[in-house]
Amino acid sequence: MSQHKPIRVVVAKPGLDGHDRGAKVVAHALRDAGMEVIYTGLHQSVEAIVSVAEQEAADVIGLSIMSGAHLPISQKLMDILHQKGMDDILVVVGGVIPQRDIEALEKMGVAGVFPGGTPFDRFITFIRENASRN
Repeated sequence: MSQHKPIRVVVAKPGLDGHDRGAKVVAHALRDAGMEVIYTGLHQSVEAIVSVAEQEAADVIGLSIMSGAHLPISQKLMDILHQKGMDDILVVVGGVIPQRDIEALEKMGVAGVFPGGTPFDRFITFIRENASRN
């Protein structure tokens, strides 16, 4: 029987958004599901988030965005990951995400979009099925 490394998830709050209750609840749900979670705290730059993901050998970056800036923040993150050759990291975005923006996020390479109110089991299962373990 083989032992699998736990999935490593960086949960991040980019930009000026000061609401992190949802991100903390998600982080706890992921931990309870057996994943290793690194929570970056509030007001993180995209560059800092990528740096943490690189240092922590993350399998997943989860952005929690409530500010409405999900499109430019996600595009910048995807661009930096690509520039650094870190395209194997699964990127998921949650928070206040209008339905009309989901397709644009997916086209830029965001693997999963989970608007507020998404049941925990839906994003936990998605991450388990789609994260590649380094």
